[in-house]
Amino acid sequence: ARSGAPRRGSDPRRLPPPGKLDFGYVPAGVYETLAHYEPGPIGILFHLVHAFLCAVQPNAFPHGKSRRGGPIPGDPLHHGPENVVLTLQALYYEVGFLVCAAVGLLFAVLLPVVGLFFCMCRCCDNCGGEMHQRQRKNADCRRGLLGTLLFSTSLVMTIGVLCAYAANQNLSSQVKSVRRLVNSNMRDLHTFANDTPVQIDYLISQYATAKSKVVYDLDNIGPLLGGRIHHQLEKEVHPALDQVLNMAGAMRETREALENVSVSLEVLQEGTGKLNFNLSLVRTSINRTLSDPGCHDEESDATTAQLFDAQLQKMNQVLKTDLSAIVHRGFSALNDTPHMVTEQTRSVNLVDGIGHNISSFSKAFPLQSCLSNFTIFISHAHAKIEDYYPEIDKLDFYRWIGCITLCCMVVLVLAFNYLGLLCGTLGYDKHASPTTRGCISNTGGTMLMAGVGFSFLFSWVLMGLVTVLFLAGGNLEKLLCEPFHSKDLFKVVDTPHLIHPEWKNFIPGYMYNDSELELTAESLYSTCKLNRGIYSAMRLDKVFNVSSFLNTSVFTKDVVLQLDSVKIDLRSIILLEAEGKQNLLDFSESGVSEINYADYLEEVNKGVTVVDLLSFSRELEAQTDLMPRGALQTALKGHVGTLQQIHRQQIIPMEQAMVRWISGVRVTLMSQKSQKTSFWVLSSLQNKILAILEAIDAAQLLISKNASHLISRETAKYTATIISYFHQYIEWVKTSLALEVAPCKPFSNMVDTAEIMACSFLTDSMNTFWMGLGCSTLFLLPSIVLAVKLAKFYRRMDTEDVYDE
Repeated sequence: ARSGAPRRGSDPRRLPPPGKLDFGYVPAGVYETLAHYEPGPIGILFHLVHAFLCAVQPNAFPHGKSRRGGPIPGDPLHHGPENVVLTLQALYYEVGFLVCAAVGLLFAVLLPVVGLFFCMCRCCDNCGGEMHQRQRKNADCRRGLLGTLLFSTSLVMTIGVLCAYAANQNLSSQVKSVRRLVNSNMRDLHTFANDTPVQIDYLISQYATAKSKVVYDLDNIGPLLGGRIHHQLEKEVHPALDQVLNMAGAMRETREALENVSVSLEVLQEGTGKLNFNLSLVRTSINRTLSDPGCHDEESDATTAQLFDAQLQKMNQVLKTDLSAIVHRGFSALNDTPHMVTEQTRSVNLVDGIGHNISSFSKAFPLQSCLSNFTIFISHAHAKIEDYYPEIDKLDFYRWIGCITLCCMVVLVLAFNYLGLLCGTLGYDKHASPTTRGCISNTGGTMLMAGVGFSFLFSWVLMGLVTVLFLAGGNLEKLLCEPFHSKDLFKVVDTPHLIHPEWKNFIPGYMYNDSELELTAESLYSTCKLNRGIYSAMRLDKVFNVSSFLNTSVFTKDVVLQLDSVKIDLRSIILLEAEGKQNLLDFSESGVSEINYADYLEEVNKGVTVVDLLSFSRELEAQTDLMPRGALQTALKGHVGTLQQIHRQQIIPMEQAMVRWISGVRVTLMSQKSQKTSFWVLSSLQNKILAILEAIDAAQLLISKNASHLISRETAKYTATIISYFHQYIEWVKTSLALEVAPCKPFSNMVDTAEIMACSFLTDSMNTFWMGLGCSTLFLLPSIVLAVKLAKFYRRMDTEDVYDE
């Protein structure tokens, strides 16, 4: 029920306007996992490895094929039976790796064989095994060149082994970061599980915002709906009432003007009589003096003017009725429309039973139990992962020892090379003959040959392991990491009918038994990557369709029925009472418009006297001044003074009264031709009043009989506004479920974390390790050749060339 009706006469414009509701922000937890990895300086090596792998394998990633659709259209190997095509596709994609692996295997197999034959050959004093060095003129140059080349080769091998060592250390250090990433992901999953019920409760609680706005608008149905109706009615009613109100003002102005005219005429009539009498006396005196008539004894026409007594009396009768008060009562009745609507809808119970179904929103889906099971699963999974950490650390330690051992094999060869170069260079004496070389120089040569021996022993092992790591790490990069970044991997996973011959999309096939639903691994990952809600990411509307629970008709049908039953009757509004209409008719019959103001003005404009009395007195005075002094001159001067006194005391006041009279007449005319109403420019007063009455009758007819359509239209708009609040709430809930409730960023973070561990931690480090170690192993070949040739210049020979003088 409503809490109370608004006060009568309240201004609907002061009420908050209908508009967009503010439901606030859905409370959201903060996910702490930063699924991003910056390798730092070692990233340069990672980029070098990626560039090498792109050179080895430039072919496009094979997207596979539909199990129903056959091989990929347009593939260069699209021919033959299905299995043959798949095999050829794999070979075509792996051709670069196969070639490199073949070279590595060939190296690993042939080098020990070559080493065996090399040893046997040296035992037979061949292949540099003979302890005799021929004397040549360019021996020093050859020795310097061989030493420089061997040092450069060893330097390259050193760089390679340092890269391998750095990759090994990087992998060990990043393994320690695995626990931090896993723990962070698990905490995010707990945050997801804990915050989701709070967010759902917030969605449900915000229904109170929409309902309170509906209740408020229904409580204020008078100012809101009544205000709408009043605003539409006043467009038609106000002009008619304004005309009547202006007419009432014109009536008052007309009466005041007539009163002023009447008073002015009385003053003129009284003054005219006195003026005639005084002028007659002056004329008689002057005639007696000069026996010459000097004043025209003709009465002013103004004295014959008729007073406006009849019209003034009728105007006084008309103004006994206060037309302005009647018009203001009409305005008041119209402005009372909101209060009338309030009173006529007071008995309607408009908001009982709104929103009883909203409580079923949370009960329909077993959210708490699902999330509780999910939390338990997370805890168990995390505990099992924690149990594997010691094993992971132990395995990583063994791996680190193994990689260090491989690096030490190369370091051992490098140590012999560097020591051999150092001892050979320091101990070399250019004046000594090959058979008399010093011990240090001989030791340098021996170390170089020891390095050659260890190279033959370790090179095949190193190359074999490098080949295995190359095949494993290179294929991981090209088949997993690189396609993941380019999203080609998702295209393979999402290939229709790949997982199951009857399923187009395997995820909705497993989850909802509806493989036609557009839910793919790529769309799921991308949506969660944007931190959207899991409801939209997983298409949970197949399990729990929120639209069926948040149906607008469920919330609004009672309100619509109640508002449709509202009947508003405005027939009690009377714009102009019968007394006011009769008052207008009496004014039109008052005869005001029939007065011939033009004739009156014409007569008055003739002046008070026919002769200008002041000019006449001045001329008489001038003539008197020419007469000789005497009694006649004195008498005439006395008559001049009398005339001037009459002009000052009687003529001037009468002229002023005539001005006021003329002003009154003009005011009367202007009141009949008011600028506000443009009265009677082309029509008479009576016709204008009849037009005003017709406008009032038309407005009254609109209110009394024809307002039902307007009321129905405005009621429909008001109802639509009420319903829009429910629409806004439902759309907000749907949008929040799709974007803000249960954001699934933790799940994409888990995929990104797995990619970081598999690619950035393991694969990149593994590839950098085999690249550095492989580079060092490859340069063992030139190192062996150079060391064997250089050792001849450092070792002590058994025999030497002898030359005669």
